Amino acid sequence: MTTSRLLTGTAAVLLGALALGGLAACGEQGAGGPVTTPGTSAPAEPDATDGQDGTDGQDGEGDDGGEDGVRAGELTVTVDDGAGQVSTWTLVCGEDGGAGGDHPDAAGACAALQGQRDPFRPVPADMMCTQVWGGPQTATVEGTWAGQPVRASFDRTDGCQIARWDRLAPLLQPGVPAGSGAGGV
Repeated sequence: MTTSRLLTGTAAVLLGALALGGLAACGEQGAGGPVTTPGTSAPAEPDATDGQDGTDGQDGEGDDGGEDGVRAGELTVTVDDGAGQVSTWTLVCGEDGGAGGDHPDAAGACAALQGQRDPFRPVPADMMCTQVWGGPQTATVEGTWAGQPVRASFDRTDGCQIARWDRLAPLLQPGVPAGSGAGGV
């Protein structure tokens, strides 16, 4: 085998490995959606306060929840559908699991929030995300959750942001189940 053929073959193998590595990096791990394969279960989401507040995030203490880990909050949700329709709702999630406010799907929204450790965490700035546009919709959520102030913005500008939106679909799109990928408002 000649040296040029050996170099060409080696370069092809390296390029293939780089391409596969790049595809693997397109997962949604930093966006809060762990990458799983069919037939496996997703690992627990990391607690954004682990090691920062003196708790391990596992006992329900420090999260404004009772012993059962139910977290409470009062939020104002504003959603702009990108076509001129802006909706604003209030949402109250009680420590007793109750839901209230004028949000059209208060129970579903509270359940979606309670199902995540840190539902308002942003996508990390260094996260590799698919460059796919999910629509012009934007949303802001302000108030308190689990005893902490909240001011979060949502949009559908890339794959990570779409996944983040979809995890909270009942909050941002009343009547749409969390994680359904049902799209815009």
